[in-house]
Amino acid sequence: QVQLVQSGGGLVQAGGSLRLSCAASGRTFRYYATAWFREAPGKEREFVAAVSWSGTNLIYADSVKGRFTISRDNDKNTVYLQMNSLVPEDTAVYYCAADTVRYRSSNLPRRRTSDYNSWGQGTQVTVSS
Repeated sequence: QVQLVQSGGGLVQAGGSLRLSCAASGRTFRYYATAWFREAPGKEREFVAAVSWSGTNLIYADSVKGRFTISRDNDKNTVYLQMNSLVPEDTAVYYCAADTVRYRSSNLPRRRTSDYNSWGQGTQVTVSS
């Protein structure tokens, strides 16, 4: 497993923006699909967005499509989640994750938590109305 360290997050008013960062260790991180998940109080952990190892294939949950953007900079070993037009329903602990089993996969990134085996520590995002 690679080590994932998250930063960003915080408190923002509805309509505002935040950017989350996920910095990874190791030279092989660039070859793994990565994703963002979130977990609201009393809710199941849900898929938010994912990006393939190449950075060319991106998928999003319907609830965030058009508002959130996932990207990666493999030269910096970092994955980002840009969150715009935030609403109170976005309030949750956000986690980044890496699929270290599939190496340079040609398939689309996956949406299930069980498909990822390296996780960041989580960061709180709170959106006030």
